[in-house]
Amino acid sequence: MIGYGYWGRNHVRILAGLPGLHVTVIENRPDALREAQQRYPMVAGASSLDEVAHVLDAVVIATPPHAHGPVGLQALRAGLHALVEKPLATSVRDAAALVDAANDTGLTLMVGHTFEYNAAVQKLKQTISSGELGRVLYIDTARLNLGRYQGDCNVIWDLAPHDISIASYLLGEFPRKVSVWAQRNVGRHHADVAYLRLDFGEGSAPAFIHVSWLDPNKVRRITVVGDRKMAVCNDLSDTERLRIYDVGVATPELCGSGAIDAANVAYRTGDITSRRVDFVEPLLVQDSHFIDCVRTGRRPDTPGESGLAVVRVLAATDEACRSGGTALVERTDEGEIATAEVAL
Repeated sequence: MIGYGYWGRNHVRILAGLPGLHVTVIENRPDALREAQQRYPMVAGASSLDEVAHVLDAVVIATPPHAHGPVGLQALRAGLHALVEKPLATSVRDAAALVDAANDTGLTLMVGHTFEYNAAVQKLKQTISSGELGRVLYIDTARLNLGRYQGDCNVIWDLAPHDISIASYLLGEFPRKVSVWAQRNVGRHHADVAYLRLDFGEGSAPAFIHVSWLDPNKVRRITVVGDRKMAVCNDLSDTERLRIYDVGVATPELCGSGAIDAANVAYRTGDITSRRVDFVEPLLVQDSHFIDCVRTGRRPDTPGESGLAVVRVLAATDEACRSGGTALVERTDEGEIATAEVAL
């Protein structure tokens, strides 16, 4: 386990409880390393990967994002399988280098797109795939809270990787174009509120993403609107994580001008049902899956290539901010975390 910060602590909690593992925490802050070993006496400790790489099989990397690329590359070059927290790296170049290194060595490279291991999100994907919602018209997500502000990236790079990966998972493809509206309210460098529109292949539904560090309410919501039914996934609900709404709008006759006569719109309302979700902590599912992939050679459900695809979208948001609105994902080969923002 490389890094014992917020996410590192959660990973160690999970890994220390999995059978057949010998866990070593690698942390260059003495106080944090001491805390880890006091809380989990069974884990070993080291201040650098070089000290212990020869006795390890795999690493989970939860350092600050700017170190994901260099540390991941060091691990792969040392012959270690790697699970890297999101984002896979802070530039397309570094993310691509990780993917290339894993492919060259035959090692497992997995990215921590944790919500793809969330049982409610998986149930939502099954609902979409079954056709129950009909044709998906659009996806809308909200990931809001008061904090936690980050010093080395904007709110898009911090929170939107989750929603970009969720939308891509639900639709079965990655975005080709991204539009961004962002605003900086606190501090001088990074946007803390942003709205994204993701456009996918021709005929696919768009996804709209709202992320914020500056909101009075904690919100973790995914809405999928189909032409037959609609679904809402609320990750903060203890009892109703997935609701299906049998509601919609009947297609009206179009006026000669092509405009819809609002008086002729028919609204359909039906039952609201809550779907059973056998919830297991997504981080436990994710980390267990990584260990299984290391042991069996199975390809991860969230491989390095998925992490690279999301980083391409994130880099495109920087380009969109710099250019004033929209960027093609394919053109962002050298994107870095940007400080330039677009005011609403």
